[in-house]
Amino acid sequence: MDEATVRSSAFVRLRGRALAWLSKPANLILLFFLIALIVLTLYPLYSLLMETVTIHAGREARAAKEAAGSLSFYHFRRLFTTKENEYSWIQFYEPFLNTLAVSLAASLIAIVFGGTVAFMVTRTNLKYIKFISAVFTFPYIMPSWTLALFWENFFKNVNIGLKTSNGIMAGLFGIYMPEWFVYGAFPIALVLGLHYAPYAYILIGAMLRNMDANLEEAATILRTNRFRIIWCITLPIVKPAMMSTFLLVFASSMSAYSVPVFLGSPVRYYMLSTKMKSLMDSYPGQAYIIAAVMILMGIIILLLNQRVTNSRKHFTTVTGKSSRISKISLGRANTPIAIVLVIVLLLVAVLPLLTFALESVIIKAGDYSLSNMTLDFWIGTDLIERLDQGDSTGILLNPKVWKALGYSLSLSAACAFVAGTCGILTGYSVVKRRGSKLANLVNSLAFFPYLMPSLALGAIYLAMSAKIPWLRGFLLLALAGSVKYLPFASRSGVNAMLQLSNEIEEAAIITGVPWWKRMLKIIVPIQKPGFLSGYLVPLVSCMRELSLFVLLVPTSNTILTTMLMQYSEKGWAQFGNAINLLIILVVLLVNFIVNKLTGASIDKGVGG
Repeated sequence: MDEATVRSSAFVRLRGRALAWLSKPANLILLFFLIALIVLTLYPLYSLLMETVTIHAGREARAAKEAAGSLSFYHFRRLFTTKENEYSWIQFYEPFLNTLAVSLAASLIAIVFGGTVAFMVTRTNLKYIKFISAVFTFPYIMPSWTLALFWENFFKNVNIGLKTSNGIMAGLFGIYMPEWFVYGAFPIALVLGLHYAPYAYILIGAMLRNMDANLEEAATILRTNRFRIIWCITLPIVKPAMMSTFLLVFASSMSAYSVPVFLGSPVRYYMLSTKMKSLMDSYPGQAYIIAAVMILMGIIILLLNQRVTNSRKHFTTVTGKSSRISKISLGRANTPIAIVLVIVLLLVAVLPLLTFALESVIIKAGDYSLSNMTLDFWIGTDLIERLDQGDSTGILLNPKVWKALGYSLSLSAACAFVAGTCGILTGYSVVKRRGSKLANLVNSLAFFPYLMPSLALGAIYLAMSAKIPWLRGFLLLALAGSVKYLPFASRSGVNAMLQLSNEIEEAAIITGVPWWKRMLKIIVPIQKPGFLSGYLVPLVSCMRELSLFVLLVPTSNTILTTMLMQYSEKGWAQFGNAINLLIILVVLLVNFIVNKLTGASIDKGVGG
């Protein structure tokens, strides 16, 4: 056989293998998403890194005394090594240490509070369990700044902060709280810890609920006291969940933006996220460096999480032996403990809504008499002349508010559709080709956006849009939101597909059913609840998102969250509280409607 024939035969075999490989839908989907995710995650990251060494026009070029567009390490030298007027300390090192301190404190608060409630609900005979369990995830469903705004409304006073007025405590009761209690590290850490406590409640509670009761019963038979059982058996078993919660809350708190803005800016307490936002307008190169640092910290946290969860190959807490959990009797302390928990949850979940409603009808800040209340901030007209307010009409009569609401709903629906559909397809293809290098690579790239703090991801797409003229407005926001929420949707898709036996689809293949029909008629209907969560989480999360979009919106009035921030920055507290309450009600209404129609709910999938 001559050489030409051999080459031709080899080519035919190679082409046959390629066609056979491409004939499988899972392989085509993986190949498509590999290319798409490289373009949507790695290329924007490359653009961000290039921005850190690019001299930008304007103030930055004048300060660097270099031509705009040239490459330079000026931003790194300026941000990290400038001692003049303590520039590096103020712009980077102090916010960096503040971020570490707040994130550490918030993680501990979330674990202690969420873990304690999880233990009470799963391992004791606590009263009102159904109410406590249902309400506990409520703070997570609400926007993260809800508790921050509530805290400010309740405790602010004229003695602290910039351009502040008396809050409820000072106005009604004459109690003036100190600055450290109202603004700064303590309230930021406390609010973030309470907001992310559902992470600990879900993760730790699930492990406690599934733990084999024989382990504790064996210790009880040996007459070991209850405290020693908890310390030596229960806590070590839930250690992986505690560590995962710690790292998850730490990463989320590190990237938080809205809470530090509300509770830090009045006293000039900055974290990396707020400092990055302030630098974006004047020195964008330094802002992009901070974004890169935040992404690097996210990657380190993921590696730590993998190291912790993989440190023990065998951690058996669920066995095949059936054993009923023997719950701890709280005795006479049951009712007082339950009442305290109910009161705390009402303070965290319900009271904020009442304060927003109250603050939205106050004419003169600090005066809570009935004569100083009006509904004009909701339904009034000519407010500039009558109440000396910045907007002319109440929010329910303001066309800008309705336009922003429609824009927010459209954006949320677009992000949910794209992220949810892509999540189903990636979940299907990854599970079908599980174990292959291509599937592992796509699975990792789909999770990669979760490592990026929302503000940093927004900065990445802002940098990319500068090089792509047509990537503007709604398309830019929808693309950034879809990429950000893809990890949640893809995880839902993977989990749903892992529960589905291959025999179901194989039977359809034997009968000649095409792939698209198998998906629409068999796979999606069977795993509808799991797939729906992949749509619901992006839908609700996008409605309350601020950090991701704050750098990307064309104008501050485009979506409700940025409109809220604009009103708060201008000191129009009544409008800000009214819009905040409107956002919360819309989010809860969307979650309620979807739950009633489909049975899916965001509180069933806290933490992605």
